[in-house]
Amino acid sequence: MSISTAVAFVLSNLPAFLFVLALAIAAPGRGRGGAAHRFLNWILLLPIGGVFLWAALYHLAFPVQAASYIGWQPSPFQFEVGMADLAMGVVACIAFRSSLSFKGAAVWVMSIFLLGAAIGHVRNMLMTANFAPGNAGVVFYMDIISPLTAIGLWLAARREEATYGGLRGGLA
Repeated sequence: MSISTAVAFVLSNLPAFLFVLALAIAAPGRGRGGAAHRFLNWILLLPIGGVFLWAALYHLAFPVQAASYIGWQPSPFQFEVGMADLAMGVVACIAFRSSLSFKGAAVWVMSIFLLGAAIGHVRNMLMTANFAPGNAGVVFYMDIISPLTAIGLWLAARREEATYGGLRGGLA
């Protein structure tokens, strides 16, 4: 496999690649906090923050290619989506080292967006038979897997804090 082929493969599967990388980095047990905290940090940084930043770059700098990848026509709304992607990517990266309350806010906002995007992908598949890679491929599956994983890890991290001396009760 050539380097250009390998790079193209990683970029076309970036959300899944960063998800696996996050799990591999978090697994050895280095870092502060329990396992749920560790895994949540890396999920927020790589497959959520990194992918949102990648999507922002794609929508803002290469809107024609981004639209084609999704199976859509270029639209002025891509600028707005790109800015939303940029904002969520920055917040997810900041959440990497923030309080559990901040992480929770980031997880819920991004999960609503990503799960809503997954619903949009399904609607687009059913209504227009759009099975382009950016609509029905890895992006679609990771729009479900990443937020559900983040929600589960955030809930587990809350239990860790309650059990091992962190904040008790509330939404912290």
